[in-house]
Amino acid sequence: MKKIIITCSLILILALIASGCGTKNTEQKDEQKVLKVGVTAGPHEAIVEKVKELAAKEGLTIEVVPFNDYIQPNIQLADGNIDLNSFQHEPYLDKFKADRNLKIVKIANTVNFPMGIYSKKIKNVNELKNGDKVGLPNDPTNEARALQLFELAGLIKLKEKAGVKATLSDIVENPKNLEFIELEAPIILRTLPDLAAAAINTNFIVQAGMLPARDSIFIEPKDSPWVNIIASREGEENNPLFKKFVEIYRSQEVKDFINEKYKDSVIPSW
Repeated sequence: MKKIIITCSLILILALIASGCGTKNTEQKDEQKVLKVGVTAGPHEAIVEKVKELAAKEGLTIEVVPFNDYIQPNIQLADGNIDLNSFQHEPYLDKFKADRNLKIVKIANTVNFPMGIYSKKIKNVNELKNGDKVGLPNDPTNEARALQLFELAGLIKLKEKAGVKATLSDIVENPKNLEFIELEAPIILRTLPDLAAAAINTNFIVQAGMLPARDSIFIEPKDSPWVNIIASREGEENNPLFKKFVEIYRSQEVKDFINEKYKDSVIPSW
């Protein structure tokens, strides 16, 4: 009888352990179906909210985590606090991760936000006068992008091979002696009344209720190479849930949403 009791007790204990493991595995499996995606406020956030809506119909839960700067989305991704981010173009990511030794990689292209030149004082870049103050982002890649935009507008000329690493020191011709003011990207729109003009990232323009295609005085072409991306931690690129997220993001439904909401101000890459 004693042996029978001991045997039954062991069976019961093993059953409880197996049951607990099963519950834990189920909880882990359910938890893995929740993706935390970092975005900057504005169009990136709105687009991923649309992805979230579509993903829910397929059993994938998206938690959208908005940020108000270009620093934290990559820091939080590298630290494991979010699973993906969607807010930057590849030159910015390459520079950022090289500077901070982060293991972050691109997993897909998303949309292109044509950078524009804006002004409260003039209607055309040709109206800029000698010595006017012109604003541009102070982070390296967006500053280079702005300088290339000014060159495309005929305002300056850069060294031939400056490319995506262009800085103010690469300006070789500045016929109107424009004074370039480097500013934090999020505050340029607020300081625009104090400037003759400024290059401003589209997400800040749209967030303010403006449309780049309508409100800029000069804008990048639609085939601009500064396409935005989705990024993950290195080594996790093949996560099936990440691939599902990318598939939904790059769907016709999301493309239609972008085109309807943003017209020519945000360009899908697919």
